[in-house]
Amino acid sequence: MSSTEATKNNQADSPRIVRISDFKNQVGKEVRLQGWLHNKRSSGKLQFLIVRDGSGFAQAVVAKAAVPEAAWTVAEAMGQESSLELTGRVKEDKRAPGGFEVDVTGLRAVQIAHDYPITPKEHGTAFLMENRHLWLRSPRQHAVIRIRHAVVKGVRDYLDDQGFTLVDTPIFTPAACEGTTTLFAVPYFDEGTAYLTQSGQLYNEANAAAHGKVYCFGPTFRAEKSKTRRHLTEFWMVEPEMAFAHLEDAVKVAEGLIVSVVERVLETRGEELKVLERDAAKLGHVKSPFPWLHYDDAIKLIQSKGSQTQWGSDFGGTDETVIGEAYDRPVVVHRFPAAIKAFYMEPDPERAELTLSADILAPEGYGEIVGGGERMSSAEKLQQRIQEHNLPEEAFRWYLDLRKYGSVPHAGFGMGIERLVTWICGLEHLRETIAFPRMLYRIYP
Repeated sequence: MSSTEATKNNQADSPRIVRISDFKNQVGKEVRLQGWLHNKRSSGKLQFLIVRDGSGFAQAVVAKAAVPEAAWTVAEAMGQESSLELTGRVKEDKRAPGGFEVDVTGLRAVQIAHDYPITPKEHGTAFLMENRHLWLRSPRQHAVIRIRHAVVKGVRDYLDDQGFTLVDTPIFTPAACEGTTTLFAVPYFDEGTAYLTQSGQLYNEANAAAHGKVYCFGPTFRAEKSKTRRHLTEFWMVEPEMAFAHLEDAVKVAEGLIVSVVERVLETRGEELKVLERDAAKLGHVKSPFPWLHYDDAIKLIQSKGSQTQWGSDFGGTDETVIGEAYDRPVVVHRFPAAIKAFYMEPDPERAELTLSADILAPEGYGEIVGGGERMSSAEKLQQRIQEHNLPEEAFRWYLDLRKYGSVPHAGFGMGIERLVTWICGLEHLRETIAFPRMLYRIYP
């Protein structure tokens, strides 16, 4: 028999590879598990290995009398985060991590590791961020990223089911979308300077005129010199845009999207929420309809709580917290002053100093998660606004064309994925919601 044939026969005879997330369907069966040693403890002739495989964590019990001597020796030699492969029988045990346990019958090390930097003790945030590539393996970070995945899938599924078409928009842009002070400039061959996109919205308006209901979903960049817990320089944003739509239509879609995504997380990521010690009951309050609060009334509310913010100003983080904490679900703050909104916002026909705009603020002090509204549909008014904002008219020639050839009322919004995940997970800072966060003083690793 050749060595190749022997290998094939051994693979055929050995138990099939199973992921920890599927253990509930494998009780009483012999399985093969590939993963890493998260932690271990010994008790005489027993070794208890906490193993992770990317889909979850499980306890593997190595009894000296039940495994070959070589397997016992390997178990003793492995340090935290050693990679391994084991065979064993799955059994249910409510006391074990994940609710299941494996009685090990065989074990081999793929690579034995020692002196893993992140030990079970407490570490400072700076140290953990410097070792972000390893910190991602911890149960807490693992749970956050799995919830993020559920959020992203929930967003796509909801919009797809509502008849939206995904149309990708460029990351390199010739001009600003929402102002020139927060742009990352990039040399662009003989064309001069390009900029990393702040938003795909303007291009999405062109896509909406072609497809009716569209969304883009990708990375966006803001060169804000901010160190708050609500800011990253690179973040992911979903931006739906609709033709023949008004402010109320955009808010309706945003509300439905948020409710659907929260329901998805509660249904599919209950274990991860437990790891994060998130109060799922609070997320259970996220139901339609969301309350609406006029900007005028929002100012009165925050001033009654001691805020010095005056009418005509944008809200600070503390203001958003005060407003959000007044409700048990997200709140829609609408009709912001034109002076603090982007140049393309449609004026309120009843009060020209206001815009048909809205922000949706999360409860529990998590602030803005959605910003959007109705876009200006008049070419003449839009050109005037471009001039008032001292924007380069040539760069927006194509954008004005959208108002010259079949202009219609249209509306949309942007929703930051990291802010949404921060709120759903109950986290203190956005930096944990993306695998490798980019912040004012952080670009490594």
